[in-house]
Amino acid sequence: MIDRVSGVPAYRQVAAALRGKISDGTYPAGSKLPSERTLIGAYGVSRITIREAIGVLRSEGLVIAEHGRGVFVRATESVVRLSRGRLSQAARDANQAYFLGDAAANAFTPSVQVTIRFEEATPEHAAVLDVPTGSELLVRERLMLADGQPVQLATSRLPRDLTRGTQAEEMDTGPGGIYSRLEDAGYKPSRYTELVKTRMPTRDETTALQLRPGVPVLVVQRIAYDGNGRPVEVNEMTLTGDRYELLYEIPAD
Repeated sequence: MIDRVSGVPAYRQVAAALRGKISDGTYPAGSKLPSERTLIGAYGVSRITIREAIGVLRSEGLVIAEHGRGVFVRATESVVRLSRGRLSQAARDANQAYFLGDAAANAFTPSVQVTIRFEEATPEHAAVLDVPTGSELLVRERLMLADGQPVQLATSRLPRDLTRGTQAEEMDTGPGGIYSRLEDAGYKPSRYTELVKTRMPTRDETTALQLRPGVPVLVVQRIAYDGNGRPVEVNEMTLTGDRYELLYEIPAD
C-alpha cells in the first residue's frame, strides 16, 4: 500500500513496487503488466498516478507501451563482451573474433550492416593515427545486430596507404576481418589500447540503436598498433548501455 506520510510521491512508490516485481520475476520479460484498472485497485491511487508510474518505468527502459495492447516488460538479455581472446590470432583464424565471438559466447544470431567511405583525416583522427591532417582514411561503419536487434555502432578508420587495393576496402573483408588483411599487407597488429566511457546518446545514435528514453551508451575507443608501434586503426564503438556488459580478464603477473 502507499505510504501517505513518507514524503515520497505516490507515483514513485508505485513505480518502485512495480520495478521490484519486475526484478524478482513476478512480471518476467515479455509479460504484460496488469491493467490500469487493476493497478488502481491494488495501490489505491488515481489513474494519473498509475500513468506517471508507468512513465517512470518507460523512461528507465524497463517496459514498453504498445498501443491498443497494454504495457509489457521489456526483454533485456545482456550481451557479454568478452575481452579474453577476442583479438587473438586464434580467434581470427577461427573466424570467431570481435562481434562473431560475442555471438558465439552469447548464443545470438549476428548480422552486420556495413557502409564504406573515404574521408580526409581531421586533426583529431590524424593525431590518433599519427598521419598528416587531411590525409586519406578508409572508414568502415557498421551497425551490428543481435537476433535482429541493434546493439552496437562501430566506426573504424585506417590510413589508406595501408589498405588501398586490399580486401579491407571491400564489404566482406574475408576470414579474420581487417586485422588479418593488415597482417597480409605486412602491418600485423601486435597490441591494442581501449578507452571506455559512458554518456547519453546523440539523436542519431538513439534512432540507429532504437534506444528507449533515458538509456545511456558505452563508448569504447580501440587503437591497434603494429609491431613497430605505428597506429594502424582506430575503432570507435557505441554500445547500448542497457544490453552490453564488458568482461575483462586481467592477469595477476
